[in-house]
Amino acid sequence: MRRKGPVPLQELADELKVDPKVIIKILQENGYKHVRSRTHNLNREMEMLVRRKIEEQRRQISQDLQVKKQIYKPTQPTPSARRPKKRDDRRRDERQPRRTKKLTKSRTKPKAKEKSEPKKQVDKIIVTGPMSLREFADAIGREPEEVISEAFNMGTLLTINHILDPEMITALAAVFGVDVEFSEAAEELIEDEDKMYSDWRPRPPIVTVMGHVDHGKTTLLDAIRGTNVASQEAGGITQSIGAWRVRKGDYEIIFIDTPGHEAFTAMRARGAQVTDIVVLVVAANEGVKPQTVEAINHAKTAGVPIIVAINKIDVPGADPMRVKNELMRYGLVPEEYGGDTIMVEVSALKRIGIDDLLDAIILKAEELDLKAPYKGPARAVVIESRMDTRGRGPLGSVIVRKGTLKVGDAFWCGPTYGKVRAMYDQSGQRVNEATPSIPVVVQGFEEVPRAGDILVVVGSAQEARERAEEYRKTMKYQIERRIDVKLMRRIQEKLKAGEKLKVPVIVKADTQGSVEALTAAIGKMKYKEIEPHVIHSAVGPVTPTDVELATAAEGVILAFNTRVQNDAKSLAETRGVPIRSHKVIYHLLEELENILASNLEPEVEEVKIGEAEVKATFSTKAGTVAGCFVRSGKITRDALVKVVRDGEVIAQSRIASLKRYKDDVREVQEGYECGVRLENFNKFKPGDIFEIYTRVERARSLTKEE
Repeated sequence: MRRKGPVPLQELADELKVDPKVIIKILQENGYKHVRSRTHNLNREMEMLVRRKIEEQRRQISQDLQVKKQIYKPTQPTPSARRPKKRDDRRRDERQPRRTKKLTKSRTKPKAKEKSEPKKQVDKIIVTGPMSLREFADAIGREPEEVISEAFNMGTLLTINHILDPEMITALAAVFGVDVEFSEAAEELIEDEDKMYSDWRPRPPIVTVMGHVDHGKTTLLDAIRGTNVASQEAGGITQSIGAWRVRKGDYEIIFIDTPGHEAFTAMRARGAQVTDIVVLVVAANEGVKPQTVEAINHAKTAGVPIIVAINKIDVPGADPMRVKNELMRYGLVPEEYGGDTIMVEVSALKRIGIDDLLDAIILKAEELDLKAPYKGPARAVVIESRMDTRGRGPLGSVIVRKGTLKVGDAFWCGPTYGKVRAMYDQSGQRVNEATPSIPVVVQGFEEVPRAGDILVVVGSAQEARERAEEYRKTMKYQIERRIDVKLMRRIQEKLKAGEKLKVPVIVKADTQGSVEALTAAIGKMKYKEIEPHVIHSAVGPVTPTDVELATAAEGVILAFNTRVQNDAKSLAETRGVPIRSHKVIYHLLEELENILASNLEPEVEEVKIGEAEVKATFSTKAGTVAGCFVRSGKITRDALVKVVRDGEVIAQSRIASLKRYKDDVREVQEGYECGVRLENFNKFKPGDIFEIYTRVERARSLTKEE
């Protein structure tokens, strides 16, 4: 019986009796670089690839075994006879004893060794409740800056104290190859969030057409659009909306009209995975070309199934069989060859095979079992945006992912916000609401939104404004952190190894006199741990060439009283090169000193903020809760706790949950009662004292050489 929908990697590993890491390695070696965790779901193509590779490996092992039997004595055990048992034992025990032992071992390493070696990554974490980014980084054995950087690459701007939601925890854990298990308490939180949405129903598939230039991609889109009378009315309007709907019988399909593969990747970069299916257009007379391979890699990286449309079958020299054979080299095996890639032969110009292609898309969509909640606060993805020239202000073309978007809804969208004043469909007609997968143009943004940003409906215009403002502040902070993170990692590695580091500096200024003055001032900056070193100086603006040099040297650029070219600024943000620009030399030197100082390990100080007495204990599904009375100061949700009994500290932990009556709260002040649950400790009893404290990081200052 053919399975419908994706199969969990762990489930396939259990079925094939192999370690999940074997499957992950196979997929990564065959282009699926994004697969890093056993929790990943595999589409049909990935599943068939794994089955084929595992079968080939076992066949090879069997052949090797026969050869060894002829060489070695029958009584001598072979490695291949021992390995399955070892693998089975590991798989059977991987969830508890082995992994627990591994974590314990990593925590008890001598301190001297910890300083010289990076933190050891764990295999699995157990989430018991809300978790800050810092707590998450500690749990997986990574530096917070690494997590911040990866989140930024995913399109999410986070600070070190940001509270991560379950989806973000799962996504970040997958990036670092860590499994996540949510405890009963955490599952309850997820369920509470899910309660916001209801009425789950099938939704139309969202399709992106990709392929090499001149292989007939635009002609194919026009041919598909021509199958729907409603779409013909849109004409040029479809270009402005960026997506359009096609009906085939009782089914509806949404096509995204993207200008190229870069747009496909740009939306993914902000975590806005919109596409369900990619239609790969390949010309029957030309075969696989560089952009074809690029499109395949984009789709595989996104984990999106591919349907191949072999176009131009009517032109001289067309050879669909050759195309199929070429595609097999890139992991796309046709169904007739035992694979799982649907390949349809079409002629977009003569409208041949268009219905077959639409049927194939519908079949794949049914296999994926696409569903979404129709009730709840809407979430949508911006696919295009522009400033309207007819007085309607900023417009954003969006595709709804959850809930139903309605006229009058207040929303925030990345750094901007607004209220839905009006919505338009692909034909330019006004609509009052949009359900999951449906594309509409939204009027009501305060500023032009960015493609890939998430539109989130909230309860009021005030809340929308506050969320957008918070995003803007975080974005500014995050961009600065991301620019410095590469340099910071290198500096910290050198400092941990006990080396004195010279940080490469490129100096640009308005005059030669300014260049010499700034270079001389930098030369006098001598510190014990770290010091700057000018590797290039010149008169003129900061150019892309300067950025390339700074990238190669892993250095910084200082610009005094001169401009930074726009293309250099964009390249610097992409490459992670810090550029500091000022019109006062003193301010520029301060910036450089701050860059150097920020990379020194901060001093950590414990600050007591409150004290509470345990009055009673209660058992709940999530664990034991201490009923406390706050005697002094306050208790905050993100605080640390020392449990004191008879004047001695018997445990140190973090607060897992903080409640007053049945409500979760951020803090409880002196003189009030509350319920406290701690992480990994529940043996408290009435009379125990909770000393509440936080750790404050204080920046170290640079020490000048004498």
